[in-house]
Order: sequence, then C-alpha cells, then structure tokens
Amino acid sequence: MNLFTAQRWFDWRRSLMGLVLCLSGGLFLGSAPGLANAAANEMASEERQLKADSEQPALTVTEWAERIAQALVTITDVRVEETEAGLQVVLETADGALTAPTESVVGNALILELSNAVLAGESIEAFTPVDGIALVQVSPLEGDRVQVVITGSDAAPEVTVGSDVAGLALSVLPGVAQAVESGETIQLLVTGEDDEGYNPSSANTATRTNTPLRDIPQSIQVIPQQVIEDQGITRIGEALRNVSGVARQRDRTNASDRFTIRGFDQSRLLRNGFRTGSSLGGTLATPRNTIEQIEVLKGPASVLYGQVEPGGVINFVTEQPSREPFFDVAFTAGSFNYFETALDSSGPLTEDERLTYRLNTSYQNNDSFRDFVELQQAVIAPTFRYEFSDDTSLTFEYLLLDSRPTYDEGFPIDPISFDLPRGRTLSEPDDSYENTTNSFYLTLDHEFNDSLRLRSGLGAELSEVDEVAFRLIFNGFDPATGDNSRQYVERNFNANNLTWQTDLISEFNTGSIEHQLLAGFELARSNSSESRADLFDPTNLPFSINVSAPQYGTSVPPLEERNIVGSFDNADNILGIYLQNQIALLPNLKVLVGGRYDFANTESGFDFVFNGTEFNSSDEFDSEAFSPRIGIVYQPIEPISLYGSFSRSFIPNSVTTVDGDVIEPERGTQYEVGARAELGDVTVNLAAYDITKTNITRTDPDNPDFSIPVGEVTSRGIELDVAGEITESWNVIGSLFFNDAFISEGDASSPEGDTLINAPGSGASLWTTYEIQSGGLQGLGFGAGVFYVGDREAKIHYDLVMPSYVRGDASVFYSRDNWQAQLNFQNLFNTAYFDSTQNTGLLFPGEPFTIVGGISARF
Repeated sequence: MNLFTAQRWFDWRRSLMGLVLCLSGGLFLGSAPGLANAAANEMASEERQLKADSEQPALTVTEWAERIAQALVTITDVRVEETEAGLQVVLETADGALTAPTESVVGNALILELSNAVLAGESIEAFTPVDGIALVQVSPLEGDRVQVVITGSDAAPEVTVGSDVAGLALSVLPGVAQAVESGETIQLLVTGEDDEGYNPSSANTATRTNTPLRDIPQSIQVIPQQVIEDQGITRIGEALRNVSGVARQRDRTNASDRFTIRGFDQSRLLRNGFRTGSSLGGTLATPRNTIEQIEVLKGPASVLYGQVEPGGVINFVTEQPSREPFFDVAFTAGSFNYFETALDSSGPLTEDERLTYRLNTSYQNNDSFRDFVELQQAVIAPTFRYEFSDDTSLTFEYLLLDSRPTYDEGFPIDPISFDLPRGRTLSEPDDSYENTTNSFYLTLDHEFNDSLRLRSGLGAELSEVDEVAFRLIFNGFDPATGDNSRQYVERNFNANNLTWQTDLISEFNTGSIEHQLLAGFELARSNSSESRADLFDPTNLPFSINVSAPQYGTSVPPLEERNIVGSFDNADNILGIYLQNQIALLPNLKVLVGGRYDFANTESGFDFVFNGTEFNSSDEFDSEAFSPRIGIVYQPIEPISLYGSFSRSFIPNSVTTVDGDVIEPERGTQYEVGARAELGDVTVNLAAYDITKTNITRTDPDNPDFSIPVGEVTSRGIELDVAGEITESWNVIGSLFFNDAFISEGDASSPEGDTLINAPGSGASLWTTYEIQSGGLQGLGFGAGVFYVGDREAKIHYDLVMPSYVRGDASVFYSRDNWQAQLNFQNLFNTAYFDSTQNTGLLFPGEPFTIVGGISARF
C-alpha cells in the first residue's frame, strides 16, 4: 500500500470511526475510558505508522478534532489584481502557509487545487478581469480543499506560483498552460458549471438563501439533474420516487401529478421559490430538460411559503443562462408511441457578454397503456439575464405550455378494480382537456456591498382550461350491476396567480457571532373563474358505464337538457411578512430562528341553476396566523451534523360555525431530530419526526349547513436518505422510510385510528449507475434500481387497501465526445400495481413494462 492510498484509507476509517463515536455518545466522554478512548487510540496508532513522526497521538476525539482544525489553513481573502504582465490572484491567510497546489488543464481552464485549506465565506468569481482571461473562480471543495479555476478566452493560461507575505500569489499570463513545479500528484477535476453529480451540497428552498445542506436543521433532499437523466425520466413527477416519505399521485385529467409528503397531500408546487397554481400546468409544465434540480423540504414550510400543508414543499429549480455558448438537441422514443424532441441552447447575446439567454423547447406526443389515452404537449421556455454590473442583474423567464391530455378516470374504489385489465378506460374516447398556461417571472438581484443583498421578484401564471368529459361519479359504483354512474361536464376554467416577493439579506457579526439575516414579504393574489353547463342525473342509465363490459359512444346531451348551468368564482389574497436569522454561535454550532405572519382573505361566490332552481351565494373570510421555526445544528466533527427543530404550518379555513364564527386555520406542528453525515462524496441523512395537524373541519351534525372543528391527524416516522459518488465511476441514490399517518381525533365518517389515504406505511428505493472510465469501452455505463412502496389506504373508513409493490428499472448508456445514447427499461418485471387513489374516489393503475430510448448531442 503506497502512502497516498494508505492515507486515504486512514481518512476514510477516521470519518467512519467518528460517526460511530457520535452515535454512541463517545464525543462527549472527553478522556473517559471506554469506546471513545479505544477508538481514538486505534486511529492515533494508525496515523503514527503513516506519518512516521514523533508527534504524540490524540487520545480523545475532542483532541483529535482540535488537531485537525489546527492543521488547516484558512484563506481569509482573495484579491484579483491586474498587473503590467497580466493578472495576479492573491490568496491571503491569517496564519499558516499554503502548500503548493496541484494543477490540471481541461479545455481553456487551468485548475489548481490546494489541500489542507478552507475558504472563509462563499465562492468568489471574477468575470473577464483582464483581456485574455474569461473567468477566475475560487471555491471550497469537500475534504478541506480549495479549488482555483482560471479560464482563458482562447486557451488555458500559464501561471507561476510564488510566496506572498499574505499567503500565496498566482501570477497569470494568457496563453498555453505550464505545469506547476511541485511534488504533488496532478489530479483532474471537472470544471465549468459546478456539477456535483448525485450529491449537491446546497439548496435555496429551506432558507431562501444558498445554505449548505449540512447547516439546515430540517430534512431536505435534492434530486440533481444527473439522476433525472440517468433514470430516463419522461414525466418529472416520477423523479420524486427517489425521496423518502414522498408518494406520487395521479390526477384524473392526466395533466399533472400530486404528491403525498409524510402522509399529507401536497398539490402546491414551487418554481424557483414562486408558488404555482394548485394543479393547472402542474408537473407536466416542467419538462425534464429545464430542471437543474428538485429540492424537497420536509415538514412545515409556512415560515417562508405561507399556506402549505405540514408534510413539506417541492421546489423545481430551473436551468439558467450561461456565458459559455452551447446547443443541445435530444430525441426520445419509447413504448406506446412515445416521441419527444427537445432543444436547449444558451450563450451571450452581446459582445460584452452582459446579456445572456437560455432557451428550452420541447414537443411531446404519446399514447398510453390506457385505451384511448394520449398526450400532446408543447413547451417554450426562454430566459434572459442582463448584468448591469458585477453587483446588479435582471432575469426574465417565460414559459408557454400548451397541453392536451386525454381524460383518464381510472377505476372505482372497489375490489373488482383489482381484476380489471390495466388498459381499460372508463372515459369516452372523445373526452378532451386542453390547458394553456403562460408564466412570467422577473427577478432583480442587487448587492449593495459584500454583506447586503436585495432580491425582488414578480411572478405571474395565467392558465385557461377547456374541458368536455363524462366523469365518473365518486361513490357511484353499483357492485350488483357493475355499473358506475357518470356526469357530463362541459366547462371553461381560468386561473391567474400573481406574486411579488422581496428579500433583503444581510450578513454581519456581533462580536464573534456571525449572522445572516433575511427579511422579506410576499404579496400574492390567486383568482379563478369557472363557467359550466353540465348534466348530472345518476338515474339516467345511458350515462352509466359498466366496468367489466364498457360500451362507448354515449351522445353529448344538447344544451337545453343540461341541468347544471352557472358560474363559480374564487379569489385568495395573501400578505406574508417574514424574518429569519441564521446564527453561527461557534464554527460548529448554528441556530436558525424565524417567523412569518400571514394575513389571508378569501372571496368566493357562485350563481347557478340546478333542475330549474337558482342558487347563489357570496362569502368572504379573513384569517391570520403566525408560523414560527427554530432549529439548532451541532457539528461535533467536520463530517457530522446533528440537528433538532420545531416548526408550524397553516391553511385557512373558509367555513363558519352555526354562530357565524370563522373556524381557525388548520395548524400543523412538527418536532424533528436528525443527523447528516458527509462521508467523502456520499451523504447520509437520518431524520425522525412527529407532526400533528389540528382544526380539521367536518359538517355540523346538528346544523348541516355549518361546520365544526373536530378533526386531528398525526404523522410519525423515520427516514433515511443516501446519495453520492462512491467512486469516480459509481453513483448511488437511495431511501428508506417508515411512516404512521392516522386520524387521532375523528368522528363516525373519519374514525380514530384510520390511516390517511395515499400514505404508505413504508417505502424504499435504490438506484445506482456505473460508467467505465478508460479503455476501449470508455463511456459505456449501466444503471439499475428497485423501488418499493408499502400498503396504502384507498379510502377513509373503507376496507380497501392498495397492496404494496416492488418495481425494478434498468438502463444502459454510452457517452462519447459530445453525444450520448441511452436505453431505459422501466418496470422491468411488468409488476401490476396501483399508483394512487385520487379524492377518495378513483384508483389509478401503474404503468407496465416500458422501454424508453434517447440520443442527444451538444454543439
């Protein structure tokens, strides 16, 4: 075993031993006898053999951690200065000497890596500091390393390294890169965009700031772009199967996906932190090639996002413009006549590169394993960014979605559904659903100085739906005849969502304590209007359909026969004011405290005629709530974070008691503890939680026109998520969870102890890929995965359970130069299963064995 390999082995053993000590409580034993001393002595012994010096070994983990910290050199400042010869990059240190860096070249980029060094603060970038140099970037890496990337405009630059009174000086000249004289091994690192593969290190969703995941006292998982591509995801909602505690649901329109998080239904999605419509446009409005990563924040998130269920929120983070020009084209084809073409291009639009763009477009056309079901969808998503200066930028994003899915009603909730063919459809072949959504986002970023930043954004989502369909009536199935009654629906629906968000982020110190203060507000209005002319007559047998022997071709009833004609309107107005402080009491002890106060107003009304009788109503409800969050993170050693947190959520109630009082909002309260371990390039996250949701309403049995707040549900569980790079060739992402979501206070229709629908009691996933890195087969790779979902309640107070299932997937891919080909096999063993239930009335079968192949190229 050579010295380099032995040192890596020792470092890995040391990290693993630290985790064992943490879990066993040895971190707090000091010099007490037992496991802590035994483990520390063993590690010290190994280190003596490796280093061959006379230094006394650390006898406790505390001493060991202190010694590691003393060996690190902190880069306190980075100066990028123009010189007569070209450019100088100075890395300043408070004390200690930086070792000579290792060097490598990729394209026009010269990469320097410094070991045993840490960077105080965030990454630093300088665009076009001098002629011939396009970018200087200094950023921290895992494992106590700092990377300096200097990119030339036409070719990699050359650099000479010299000592400086402040640290290390890099003298840079445009031209051909020369090797740095050092005795270190030259290592090749990936540069350009900071692609962290399967193991992203930071996210914005949890704090609305770019916070390292290890500093967040709440469970958050990130699905990076590489996972989406490797698994051959064609419907972006399928990517959430990689996250513990999340179960996907199907929508009856087949236009979007909904999700259950920790047992709670969550249809509200975020796009770059902006709230979207509840389901209009939905996940299908987010083509896979526009996504940079998906961030899932578990638990109540009202402290930053207002009205959301206590299970959590899902934020789709989109790709942004790049100064490096490129053009990607991708074509995908698969089972059931699936075809998709996608284009992605980016680059500068002006000579000074201050105006850049990103354009994503796609067109999808496919049938389905379900009879008569198909989808046509077109997406155009351009983004423009103008940098007025290094401190100020304005970004404009637009998304046009034209989606035309076929209505898919699924099956009735009844044991007979388990025996029906998966492809059977109980809708009419001519049913239609057309959705057009236009979304606009304008975001201003301005840095007043190094410690004060403003971010303000406007968002608008305008959707229109035209629907003509024969809908199954919930609870309309007759087991004796096998018939399910239906309702004819013809409607036009419009929904507009307007949002203004502004954040002011300040970084400052009070003595030795560091603060990152976030102050902001959100002003939002969501309004919808609907006009419809329906026919509801469950006694009219021609409107029924037999689930075992369906007969299609029911005639559309003429307008004069419609017995429900009218309009419905709703508007929600929201003002939320929030304040958050991320406090570093010590380098390894951090506190997060925040709160949001919301003022909510709901206006609703309807005016319709049913069987000749006119009904109309107009109501307005006001509610307000305070949603706090407090959490603490303790990092006993570098790779380990231990945390605990308390947080609350709220959803307004728009109903009153018989006395005319508006019922208080539904409140969710969560207590969570967890641990996060960063073992090299693999991250492990373990969390345990307890959520209680109160003020759930039901109809007043003595006054049916009013409601009473009697309901309470509880969700408890434990989750484990693993993601990262085991070796340069081998990636993995996996999850395991156990959840008990049940009614803790109920009534006759919602009995205590009943499990919540679509809330599996357990689940697991494991996906891994391996790519050959050298030789004649370089670029050839393989992927395999297994996904398990436990039993799920199909309907409250009804003895029907969607059984557990295991689904297997696999892939093979080949990459060479600027192109890639890929073949994915989904549901490899053709497992028959049910995806979900919707609105306690319909069951949706899962897809059978499917093959999807694609080829892509970058120019």
